Amino acid sequence: MAALIDGKAMAQQLIDEVKGGVTEFSQRYGSVPGLAVVLVGDDPASQVYVRNKVKRAHEVGMTSIEHQLPDDCSQHTLNQLIAELNADPAVHGILVQLPLPAQLNEKEIIAAIAAEKDVDSFHPLNVGALVTAEANLVPCTPLGCLMMLRQVCDDLSGKHAVVIGRSNIVGKPMAALLLQENCTVTTVHSHSRDIEQICQQADIVIAAVGRPELIKSHWIKPGAVVIDVGINAVVQDQTRKLVGDVDFADVEPVASAITPVPGGVGPMTIACLMKNTLTAAEALHAGQPNKLAS
Repeated sequence: MAALIDGKAMAQQLIDEVKGGVTEFSQRYGSVPGLAVVLVGDDPASQVYVRNKVKRAHEVGMTSIEHQLPDDCSQHTLNQLIAELNADPAVHGILVQLPLPAQLNEKEIIAAIAAEKDVDSFHPLNVGALVTAEANLVPCTPLGCLMMLRQVCDDLSGKHAVVIGRSNIVGKPMAALLLQENCTVTTVHSHSRDIEQICQQADIVIAAVGRPELIKSHWIKPGAVVIDVGINAVVQDQTRKLVGDVDFADVEPVASAITPVPGGVGPMTIACLMKNTLTAAEALHAGQPNKLAS
């Protein structure tokens, strides 16, 4: 049976480290990092995500500044709020919860956030810095996945990693991070051919496609490490439950290590957001917002 990669335990360890960093930051600068979270509309899932992020921010000792805008918010109103947060010295990290209502242009909003305060690391400047291995801020979910891989793999160099999905939020930045670890990286997506056969060659499989329990045991090479980014709500036997993109019960006997859903990548994503906010605050106070993070 596969070893279970405990995202909750890893996230708590990272949260404790960030909490210590916030204490040192406060002693050095006489203030604490500030995270501004913007929620547009009343989508239940987004509200849960925002509550969890705010809770973690308070836990590590950061200031959390919450802005909730109505579902019919205009582009101008949201742009204006972002401009105010960019100029606020008490705000070191800005997060706009996605997805946004249809009338809002997500690309425009992401580009409007100051790159040095973009703790989601979706800004085009941060994307470019990631690709060139100069990123100060790394997208939270891929960063969490990489930390999990490092825990179970002594050396990632030379391993064949297959990333299922090519989103700007997970798939593409995940591939860039794995390349920096000297992996051989293959990205497969909806137009790829022979996906199952490609996955069967992988030492590492990262599933981030948003299709419940798509990946089965015959996709997985015996002994491969499986990281499941997906989180999908399904109804089974009249009960609503959360499942990943990987059929956990089917794949667990084949893999050497696997993340559960829930309790795997999700907690690490939020912990990495706290890490990014501290990193942004330290860089801004040092006057080096573009300095390569160690």
